[in-house]
Amino acid sequence: MSGHPENRTAPSPLAQLLTDVRAAVRAGGTDDPKQTGRRVARAFASHLRSEGLLTPEQLEPDRRSYRQHVLHVEPDGTFSVVALVWLPGQRTAIHDHLAWCVTGVYLGVEEETRYHLMADEEQPYLVPAGVTTNEAGAVDFIVPPGDIHEVRNSASRTSVSIHVYGTDLRRSASSIRRTYDLPVRAAELVV
Repeated sequence: MSGHPENRTAPSPLAQLLTDVRAAVRAGGTDDPKQTGRRVARAFASHLRSEGLLTPEQLEPDRRSYRQHVLHVEPDGTFSVVALVWLPGQRTAIHDHLAWCVTGVYLGVEEETRYHLMADEEQPYLVPAGVTTNEAGAVDFIVPPGDIHEVRNSASRTSVSIHVYGTDLRRSASSIRRTYDLPVRAAELVV
């Protein structure tokens, strides 16, 4: 031994998150997407309190729309990680996804409305199935089919969320499968 301490730097908060997500994705082999989503959500939750998880550039919003910053695409294409930055009032279109998705609020507050797709003799329509307000540290996951939702920043300050998608964002610019421009109707009460 030379008596000199080794200059080892600790992995960055993002590298630690990626290590845990990678292990959660691989832990189940080819099991069902719900199990993968649950494992990733559990592995992901503790990282939302990590200071320095995102760089100042990755926290930059866009005045026109919420902004996506791609943080990582796994080389084998099994998952991608993005940061979404939302100014007050910004929202997604009503949409669904290509694959499972785990979301965690890093800063601020986000509101999610989930929908059921319905049809009658006239045309398809959407019915709100529930609204959830997620504060910093909240983690959730969705799995297609049945993952139709809309997300918005309902607060008066910038919000940032981290999303892990079970898809390769090198193949498509987004995890969104389709958007829904359909009428939204209130659920009918059955008496």
